[in-house]
Amino acid sequence: MNITTKLDQEIWHDMQEPGAYEWWYFDAEDSLSGFSFVLIWFSGFPFSPYYTNRYEKWKNRITSAPPLPSDYSGFSFQLYENGHEIINFIKEGSRELFESSFSDIGVRFEKNRFTYNALRDEYCLDIDFSFPARHKDVKATFLFKSGTRIVYEKKDSNNDGRVPHHQWFLSVPKAEVEGTIELVEQPGGSVRTISVRAIGYHDHNLGAVPMQDYISRWYWGRAFSEQFDLIYYVVFFKNNDYQPLALLLLQDNKSNKVVVYETVRFHESNFRFGLFSPIHGRDLYMDHENTHLKIHHHKVLDSGPFYLRFASDISLQIDGRNLEGVRGISEFLNPVRLQSRFMRLFTCCRIWRDGEPSIMYKSYNSFKRSLDWNNR
Repeated sequence: MNITTKLDQEIWHDMQEPGAYEWWYFDAEDSLSGFSFVLIWFSGFPFSPYYTNRYEKWKNRITSAPPLPSDYSGFSFQLYENGHEIINFIKEGSRELFESSFSDIGVRFEKNRFTYNALRDEYCLDIDFSFPARHKDVKATFLFKSGTRIVYEKKDSNNDGRVPHHQWFLSVPKAEVEGTIELVEQPGGSVRTISVRAIGYHDHNLGAVPMQDYISRWYWGRAFSEQFDLIYYVVFFKNNDYQPLALLLLQDNKSNKVVVYETVRFHESNFRFGLFSPIHGRDLYMDHENTHLKIHHHKVLDSGPFYLRFASDISLQIDGRNLEGVRGISEFLNPVRLQSRFMRLFTCCRIWRDGEPSIMYKSYNSFKRSLDWNNR
């Protein structure tokens, strides 16, 4: 896993290898209103059961033509209010729905797009989609104004660097976010308008082979506070001869000093698992000399057969100072579960594949809509 902050890596790489993937991730939390959201654009949707099925048919020589990653493009938007799901929209489709550039930073999937203004160092996000399975239309605009960018580079040293190409582009560790969300109920057309003033984050990931062929599990998270901002990143590889990557980034907001710890001791505890959640540690610990971090996965925001998203509580001890009660967003991924055909059936409940009828998708969202109605 390579890590970079070079802005020229923010462009679309148009990965052509079968099973390759690329995504652009944005999130934000408004601590005063209790709203938070996550947006992701995909070219080569690595969690798509349709993509995985097609890849395996090619790999097992059932079909001769390899899958093209851009034929499995996608967009997702999750909105939470006080930790409860309001919108959970994931749609994928062929390359005709996707647009990007080799020179300009920005991506479009259907009417959902983001662009980048280099002079102002800010990202403009325009969201416009219908969610017929939940009888909603969603429109939103967000402005992500970059805070302090950092300069950092790390090359994967496993096997002397002769490993499949996977890259984490840490674009915007912290951003000021403002915007508006409109939720339109159908039928009837009643509108709920949500104003957003939040703190956000943005990164960009890509890989040349399927995640389940290379990565065994992956923890990531970020948190912001008055004293410190932090990002952690821990990846374990399927090849046990490869050393895990554990990294902790801290920014001292008093001095504006940024420190990246690469030689971090890491361990997990308080393990949980279920049919629809992979085994994972609810408590994580990272240590480097006089710096000690504890992440407690406090509340599950979203779950699937292969991943979990949490609202997390953070405790930090650094040079004798204690920082308690910091909240953040964390994620856990076990891509190996993508290999399970049984689990792929349930993943189809969450993903709307353009032009692909799915009784499971309609049934799942009908059930979720009933819960939404009952909880009003």
